[in-house]
Amino acid sequence: MLPSTESASSSYQQSKKPQDLFLVCGLKSLGQHCVAILKEYDVKVSAIEDVQPEHWEVPEVTNLLEKLIIGDCRQPSILEQAGICQCRSILLVTRNERINIEAAFAARRLNPHVRLIVRSDKQNFNKLLWENLGNFVAFEPTHLSAHAFALTALGSEAIGYFTLEGQLLQVIKHQVQAKDSWCNGKPVHRLNLTTRRILSHKPISSNPSKELFDWNPEAEVQVGDTLVYIDVAYELAFSEQHRQSHSQKWQWQQFLQTITAKNLKDKIVQFWQSYYQSQNQIRRIATIYAITVLILWLVGIILYRLYYPDITIQEAFYATAVLLLGGYGDLFGGVEFASQSKPSEAIPWWLRFFSLGLTLTGQAFVGVLYALLTDALVTSRFHFFNSRSPIPQRNHLIIIGLNRLGQKVAALLQELNQPLVGIHPTTLDQETLPDMPLIVGNATEALIKANLSRAKSIILVGDDNMENLEIGLMAHAMNPATTLIIRSQDRQFSDNVAPLFPYAQVICGAALSAEVFACAAFGENVLSLFHLNEQIVMVTEYKIEDGDTLNGLLLSEIASGYSVVPILYQKYQRDNYSLMPWYDVKLDAGDRLIVLATSSSLQRIEWGEMLPRLWQVQIEKALTANAIIYGAEEIVLITGCGSTDARQWMNNLPRVLPIPLYKHQAQRLVRELTKVQILANLIFIGQP
Repeated sequence: MLPSTESASSSYQQSKKPQDLFLVCGLKSLGQHCVAILKEYDVKVSAIEDVQPEHWEVPEVTNLLEKLIIGDCRQPSILEQAGICQCRSILLVTRNERINIEAAFAARRLNPHVRLIVRSDKQNFNKLLWENLGNFVAFEPTHLSAHAFALTALGSEAIGYFTLEGQLLQVIKHQVQAKDSWCNGKPVHRLNLTTRRILSHKPISSNPSKELFDWNPEAEVQVGDTLVYIDVAYELAFSEQHRQSHSQKWQWQQFLQTITAKNLKDKIVQFWQSYYQSQNQIRRIATIYAITVLILWLVGIILYRLYYPDITIQEAFYATAVLLLGGYGDLFGGVEFASQSKPSEAIPWWLRFFSLGLTLTGQAFVGVLYALLTDALVTSRFHFFNSRSPIPQRNHLIIIGLNRLGQKVAALLQELNQPLVGIHPTTLDQETLPDMPLIVGNATEALIKANLSRAKSIILVGDDNMENLEIGLMAHAMNPATTLIIRSQDRQFSDNVAPLFPYAQVICGAALSAEVFACAAFGENVLSLFHLNEQIVMVTEYKIEDGDTLNGLLLSEIASGYSVVPILYQKYQRDNYSLMPWYDVKLDAGDRLIVLATSSSLQRIEWGEMLPRLWQVQIEKALTANAIIYGAEEIVLITGCGSTDARQWMNNLPRVLPIPLYKHQAQRLVRELTKVQILANLIFIGQP
């Protein structure tokens, strides 16, 4: 889904923007979406396509282009005709990696300064090209959209995962409960920690905001409110051995919790039912025979011990064992039994008949045992070549269509320790997702084998839109409670289908990926993305340079002025970094900054147009002499003004500070002044 331009104010749309030229090579689905998103930045866009497109997924594309050149984008003459020498960036997004890379070489030769954004999955080669060509970035749409499918399928509060500096960060969307003592009844600003940052707060009676910073820090969190926040899940920088031991420890904890649970009886019954319903008939028979033999063995020991009190329990034990192993003739073939006082002829008929039954049962059990061993040998030989895990029984995820996208989604879910099973028409290589259970065959028939009735989510990522929809509707009929995620390769198909089937989440991978490609065209390094309030939020990295729109600003000004959330700051030429940094830091050239931003926020940064500052702080009086000194320090720290001006203002109270601020800035300044015994309040000054 393309981002809405309604989030940007009309003043931005009407103001004059720099008319840079951007060139898109390849007008299939991804290329068309890239054109539409680039035009939202109010820039000139031209395109090259090898043949005239017959179908437009984005109908307005033809009206958005400055030029449409039909030809081979690898040819210098075609690139020159499209204006490569005047281009700021070129997006090479054809479906052929070789063509994209060759066209990148030709574009760099014609324009040494053009930024190259290439669609390619050759990670090692892409790294080498970045080192040698410079101003080069490569993405694979499959990898970009896979995160969206995986996170949607989880059906949990986590709506985003990504790693920074060896630490896993997660984005959580949480509806406040009465038991949530960590947030219930507290002001929102108090929930920010060095490991947690609030992104959004929506009271129960309001609509979600489209801006990341459009929430009130002073509002108290109530039951029913929705909080969206980012926090540090755990550090990833530990050894594989530690990872495995941690996983084993977790499994043992789960096992002990199961053993000590009150419903142990139900667990045993459930286990037996699932075992009995298995497809291996020999194993079921062997289990029943084994239990029968053990019971008969015990009964035989008791009977022989009672009828022959002179023999020991050990002798009775071995006598019964001999009978079970087919030794009836050894005990009753004219030879007296263990006791000389009672010859074998004197043994009552019922005990002889019972002994004969022991021998027959034992012989049958030996035959079943041989069959079981033969089956185990054949099965082990088969698993040597196809050793995949068993199919989960419940609360698992089902992936239908293990193409490149499906395999990437499965790999991401395995990293998150999610139980899953894959369904694919043909067998995969053993090296492809070896730990994932796989059902080969028709998807319709495989749904029952995959235990759909007890599955948590089903993900359909096949290459055919209609087939995905058909299987999805069938799956919903079989299990209406399961989460249904359907892949679409056409935005129009997504827009038409989604309202008709509200229980299904239809995701267009091309529209998702185009956001990243378009933002990268302006120089941003997009690390990851996730969905929030029906729009895409990108994890974007900046390296501050002289003349940048971010240079010289406080993080608080960047956050409120551009509506972004700084989550990592690193000072120039320093190894240490700050995760969830405080907003009093001022950026300088060479610094590194990573923020969460929407497309409209990145547009504002690109244009250098900040939201207006609509608040001021009125200071009434200082209650102590030291308060004047401390108050001046807080004003310098939070507003970034000079210390001389701050002291002068504090020595002439009451007064209104002559610095317009953003709401979050002003509210924080009032809170800090109150802590040092200074009376202050906010003043809304409206539009400047």
